[in-house]
Amino acid sequence: MSDDLDDLKSLMNAATPHPDAARKSENLALAQKNFADLQGSRDGVRLTSDRPKTGIISGVRNMLSTLTSRAGLTASTAIVAVGLVMLSPLGNDLLPPPTDTAFQTAPQPVEPSIAQRKTAPVEPAPQLEVAPMVATEMASDGTAAALPPASPALMSTRANGRMMLDAPVILPENITETFANADTNPIQVTAQNPVSTFSIDVDTASYSVIRNSLSNGQLPPKDAVRVEEMINYFPYDYAAPTGTNAFQPTVTLTPTPWNADTQLMQIAIQGALPDLAERPPLNLVFLIDTSGSMEQPNKLPLLKQSFRLMLGQLRPEDQVAIVTYAGSAGEVLAPTAASERTTILNALDNLGAGGSTAGQAGLQQAYATAAAMSEEGDVNRIILATDGDFNVGLNDPDALKDYIADKRDSGTYLSVLGFGRGNLDDATMQALAQNGNGQAAYIDTLSEAQKVLVDQLGGALFPIADDVKIQVEFNPATVSEYRLIGYETRALKREDFNNDKVDAGDIGAGHQVTAIYEVTPKGSPAERNAPLRYDTPVITQNASDELAFLRLRYKAPGSETSALIETPIQATITGEAGFAAAIAGFGHLLRDGTYTGDWTYADAIKLANDTKGDDPFGYRAEAVQLMRLAESLSAQ
Repeated sequence: MSDDLDDLKSLMNAATPHPDAARKSENLALAQKNFADLQGSRDGVRLTSDRPKTGIISGVRNMLSTLTSRAGLTASTAIVAVGLVMLSPLGNDLLPPPTDTAFQTAPQPVEPSIAQRKTAPVEPAPQLEVAPMVATEMASDGTAAALPPASPALMSTRANGRMMLDAPVILPENITETFANADTNPIQVTAQNPVSTFSIDVDTASYSVIRNSLSNGQLPPKDAVRVEEMINYFPYDYAAPTGTNAFQPTVTLTPTPWNADTQLMQIAIQGALPDLAERPPLNLVFLIDTSGSMEQPNKLPLLKQSFRLMLGQLRPEDQVAIVTYAGSAGEVLAPTAASERTTILNALDNLGAGGSTAGQAGLQQAYATAAAMSEEGDVNRIILATDGDFNVGLNDPDALKDYIADKRDSGTYLSVLGFGRGNLDDATMQALAQNGNGQAAYIDTLSEAQKVLVDQLGGALFPIADDVKIQVEFNPATVSEYRLIGYETRALKREDFNNDKVDAGDIGAGHQVTAIYEVTPKGSPAERNAPLRYDTPVITQNASDELAFLRLRYKAPGSETSALIETPIQATITGEAGFAAAIAGFGHLLRDGTYTGDWTYADAIKLANDTKGDDPFGYRAEAVQLMRLAESLSAQ
């Protein structure tokens, strides 16, 4: 055995024989000849139909027959390495980015007959560069430095393995989004604070922002989650008002899905929906942001498509005007009858984004235009459409709110539509819409534009009740604790309820409003606060079996005096938790999950599926998909 090892060692230590110079020259000449034949360089441009069928095989055979063992090993290793680079999804990341061809000479046109027969000339492959090893470096403070972003090709590969997005969202490098919100409403002890007062809210912008974030693979910012707007996004089968009543309140009591020892008290308001022929003429002014940031596809182009949908719902007696600000300034369409669709659409199509100047006080121009259009009995609306640039000519926020409130009192209401992400100023959107007695909505898809500007156009533009306030007085004999779900930014003082000078939300034609309280019955194991030693609430005999007492105040449009609706709420379970409860729980999970205990996204999905009911537009099915996305993203 040792002899064999010695022989093997001797062979391995032997020097590699020197190549034969004549044989090497002969092989090199043959290789060059085969290469020229394969490339077709000797016969001019190679035709697709004349591609050699066997040349490559013979060439490879000849090449391999002349290789030494060491050269063959080197060549085969190189081939495998190249194959890994070409086949790997990461292969493209190893190549340097293509150079800018903007200043290269354009190719000469080729005759069609030749172009169909010949293959395009192939540029030499770029040389591989040795990429620096990607590693997580430690910053000076001991934290891990961020990894460089993956290439678009890699991101596409990952996205295809997880989900397909309807349209990519282009975010600017510096994200400056702000959202209006406050801390989650705490639990209230009934014996200490039996009265809850708030303004109604019909906005839905929060849900659209949440959907946009989840659809693009991100959990929404917690401040973007306003649970009441999520609940109010969906239509419900509420009882319609009768006679001349502006709206009909309905109250139900159901078990709480996430806590068996509490109950959900759901207050529902259904607005009346007048016939189209009974609606007054509408004067509509579009105030459009044309700053440079609006050029993205999900901003000004989507805005134009959205307004096209809306125009189809207007009547001949309605009027439309267009005022722009930021990139351009002034009135670009004088008041025009809605029947003049060609004129309106031409003005809309000619809008372009660019620049950043304030314009000539765009907001004042819009209100002046609306005033010039107004006649007795008309409805005047301004719709402000922007991606977050509120440089409308008034720089002081308080002065801006006061100006809008003053115009609101004169009969011209303001609604705000948000487009795009990155610099969305949701907080200002909410403030302006609330002061303008209008609605704030976020439009990220054409389907959302259909919902807001077509399906719910009457509610957005034709008010049936102004300054709608809700006040609930809980009975300490039957309710130990309670908590209002959502409406954190709509809270009012107790004394504001009877003060007609305090502004509140409005209800449009056909609008629905839902408010949910989580209540803890007296003596329930869910009580979080021990009773006071000297707590002796006085309860009247008639109210001993009541859960609470509901009061609503509202004004007829144009009126300065409110009307009052009152009704007792009985402590009787009237059904099972429904879809609104599933959305309420979903919102809590997205925000903080403080009061939902061990309840999970899976529980929300099951409840939503079980109570989905009639879903003609697919809104509820979409919500279930968003819950599934949130569940997956939260597990990352």
